[in-house]
Amino acid sequence: MELAQLTAESRKAAGSRAAARLRKEGKLPGIVYGHKEEPQAVALSLHALELALQHGAHLLELNLDGVTQQVLIKEVQYDHLGTTPVHVDLARVSLDERVNVKVSVELRGTAKGIKEGGILDLTLADIEVQCAVASIPETLRVDVSELGIGQSLHVRDLKLPDGVEAMDAPELVVCTVRMPITAEAVEAAEEGEGTAAPEVIGRKEKEEAAEE
Repeated sequence: MELAQLTAESRKAAGSRAAARLRKEGKLPGIVYGHKEEPQAVALSLHALELALQHGAHLLELNLDGVTQQVLIKEVQYDHLGTTPVHVDLARVSLDERVNVKVSVELRGTAKGIKEGGILDLTLADIEVQCAVASIPETLRVDVSELGIGQSLHVRDLKLPDGVEAMDAPELVVCTVRMPITAEAVEAAEEGEGTAAPEVIGRKEKEEAAEE
C-alpha cells in the first residue's frame, strides 16, 4: 500500500498569533495524538496536505523530526469560507487496526431517470465506514445507472469492498432521482394554498344564532 508522504516539524509556540505566522509561511498547524503517547503539536506543509486531500488520502506516512509513523487524518478544520485548511488532527495508527472513517461518495454512470427528464440529487456526500487502516477506500463508487424517476439508493444498497462495513443507518438515502421543480408547479401550489380560507372557530355558531 503506497501512502502519501508528508514531512512535519515540532512546534512549541501556541496560540492564534503563532498559528497565523505559520500560515503566512505556507505551513499548517496540527496535532498528532494516540497510541497512549503524548499529543505533539506540529507544523506541516499546507500545500502538501491539500494535495493529499485532493487525492482522497486518509492515511499518511508522516516524517516527524526524522521519525516516520503512520497517521490517520481525523479532522481538518477550514476557514470561514470553507476552502482553506487552518488546522489538522492526526491520529497515530497501526496498519492492521480497524478504524471508523468518513469516505466520500462518488456517483458513477448516468441514471435512467435523467434521460427521462429527471434530476439526480446526492443527499449523502460521505459515509462513515469501519475497516482496517490499510483497507480504507479513497472513495465509495456508487453505480446509479439503473435509477429511475422517484427511485433512491440507500446505505443498505451499497456494494462495499470486502472488509468494509457501513456505520451509518441502513435507511439513510444516498441519492435519489426526482422530477425538476418548475415555476408552474410552485405557482400552482401557492394558488392552492390561497384558495382555502381558514375556518374561524365560533363563526358558524354566531351565524346560526343570527339567523334564528
